Amino acid sequence: MDFVIRNARVPGRPAVLDIGIAAGRIAAMEPDLACEAPERDAEGRLVFAGFVDSHIHLDKACILDRCAICEGTVQEAVRATAAAKAAFTEEDVYRRAARVVERAVLQGTLALRSFVEVDPRAGFRSLAAIRRVKADYAFALDIEICAFAQEGLTQEPETEAMLAEALAGGADLVGGCPYTDPRPDEHVRRIFALAARYGTGVDLHADFDLDPHGSSLPCIIAETERHGLGGRVSIGHATKLSAMEPDAADAVGRRLAEAGIAVTVLPATDLFLTGRDRPRLVPRGVAPAHRLKRLGVCATIATNNVLNPFTPFGDASLPRMANLYANVAQLARDEEMEAVFEMISADAATLMGRRSGLGIGAPADLVLLDASSSADAVREIAQPLAAWKRGRQVMERAAGRIVRP
Repeated sequence: MDFVIRNARVPGRPAVLDIGIAAGRIAAMEPDLACEAPERDAEGRLVFAGFVDSHIHLDKACILDRCAICEGTVQEAVRATAAAKAAFTEEDVYRRAARVVERAVLQGTLALRSFVEVDPRAGFRSLAAIRRVKADYAFALDIEICAFAQEGLTQEPETEAMLAEALAGGADLVGGCPYTDPRPDEHVRRIFALAARYGTGVDLHADFDLDPHGSSLPCIIAETERHGLGGRVSIGHATKLSAMEPDAADAVGRRLAEAGIAVTVLPATDLFLTGRDRPRLVPRGVAPAHRLKRLGVCATIATNNVLNPFTPFGDASLPRMANLYANVAQLARDEEMEAVFEMISADAATLMGRRSGLGIGAPADLVLLDASSSADAVREIAQPLAAWKRGRQVMERAAGRIVRP
């Protein structure tokens, strides 16, 4: 063994055990592992395969100083960001994105999917910057790039051509935003056509309002099935589901599960932007991810935006997002907390087509949390103490201590 973590608690295992690492992979997982190697005592804390952020926008993070928030609506956020990104430079995007990536690593995230806007205003500057961030931080986390049309497609043919160029140049998948397009269903069909042409997956921002009618999901389901892309399609927001009667929302959930479409809930943004037209008893506006998960949908919780008009706060902490969701969804039982923990770890890994969980032969991507269980990690917003990527330590944070007189 190159290294051993002793006395670790692992999700799904009843007793503490030791984790042996060799050549960047997990070589052993058993109690009282007999070997001589450098070691670290987890002292009964949780060790797992790391958090996975399935939906984040690195390119437009940390721009609050350039945007005024007056209405706090989706439409205002789109307008303000469109104006700001016209002035983005590659170095500017790199600097801001790297800041968020470093925070994510310190928060125990070892993989993420970043949307990157490609259109006549952003050009390819943001894409070039995020590619550099991806390469420069590959030692600490894996970044997947989704070439993304934020402001529509059918009314701006240049964007469609630019998305194609981004995919030809190596973007990992393609994404769109039908609710900003005057022809939402045609927007969806064109995004799927691009995915089919370049052999990629699809990730769409969809149904981001509280009107239960006029959903894009039927079209997305139909295109997923027509192109045979089950298991490679995901949608973010889907806040319309929160406005539906439970039976109707469950019926949609069953269709999503059958089609193999994942759903990512973005509680910070969804809470901040929805329900602005209500003078009192403002609705939560957060899709019921826990119910979707029970129906067989791959449901995840993610960051979305950090310090911009869509979300004017954030620290890239997925445990904080999980805790926020559990609070909003009024969850309490251990099994509910464990399910929410999976939404920012194993389920998010599944959404990105990654291996989830720890096992012999798996890459030694590990995070040590200051908690004794995944349920406690959600309840207490547990602090990550250390992280390893392919067996190499990439992060260390000291546990807090009381200094007595």
